[in-house]
Amino acid sequence: MRFCRITHAALALAAATAASAQLSTPAPPRTMDEILAAAPAEHWRTPDPDHLLVMTLDSGRVVIELAPDYAPEHAANLRTLTSEGYFDGLTINRAQDNFVVQWGDADGEDPAKAKPLGSANAKLPAEFDTAIRDELPFTRLPDVDGWAPEVGFDRGFPVARDPAKGRQWLAHCYATVGAGRGNAPDSSNGTELYVVIGQAPRQLDLNITTVGRVIDGVHRLSALPRSLAPGGFYAQPALRTPIRRIALASALPESARPHLQVLSTESATFTALVEARRNRADAWYLRKAGHIDLCNVPIPVREAP
Repeated sequence: MRFCRITHAALALAAATAASAQLSTPAPPRTMDEILAAAPAEHWRTPDPDHLLVMTLDSGRVVIELAPDYAPEHAANLRTLTSEGYFDGLTINRAQDNFVVQWGDADGEDPAKAKPLGSANAKLPAEFDTAIRDELPFTRLPDVDGWAPEVGFDRGFPVARDPAKGRQWLAHCYATVGAGRGNAPDSSNGTELYVVIGQAPRQLDLNITTVGRVIDGVHRLSALPRSLAPGGFYAQPALRTPIRRIALASALPESARPHLQVLSTESATFTALVEARRNRADAWYLRKAGHIDLCNVPIPVREAP
């Protein structure tokens, strides 16, 4: 009986020691995939279909989410242009390597050939930035940025801010969509749009109106053949990519609408994701960077379950 009592005591001590070791050993850091797999449903945001532009190309669909809080007049004009079919039948006219893809009316500068704007405005004010407002969410990154005093995200949009001036703006990251203009600051109206397909050209920040970002199908634009002509504009009309249609998602039948969800950048899941990307725990990484650039933070998008 004494032998049994000693054995039971030893087993209890061993179990307690193992439990203590488990408590003192930190859990291995989670990968991005593991973090997303554990994200609760409320950490995903469903974009407003009134703010989604659905571009149809022969290669498939491209979905752009507008940012009316940052460029309200351009967003409103784009909704009008789209609703009246302005972009239907136009073309992608520019693909400059490591820079942008641009689309619109190839004859837009010729009054005799330009496509009518319908009821859309031909003239808009420049909307390069907007006031910092408490009602707009902002998840700040912990790292310094060479282009702005603060950077972070508002509902998935990359945002730069200058608190001393009380101003903020959408940053030129991959997939950011902007409104092309001439030399005059107020010479854009949304009829010429571009999307960033290369290294983030942050020198464009505060020099041009940014209207939103591609949340689905950007690969269809970034895979287009590059033009070696000046500025990346196609020298021959036959090289341009036709746009079959651009429609507001809210104007499409329910069955034809994109049903996408964007990870909320105000969620704890996003905070964990940023940290996982700042300090990669994958076995391949030998050194943790402890830093991440605004334009290197992924914004996950998924089909709604």
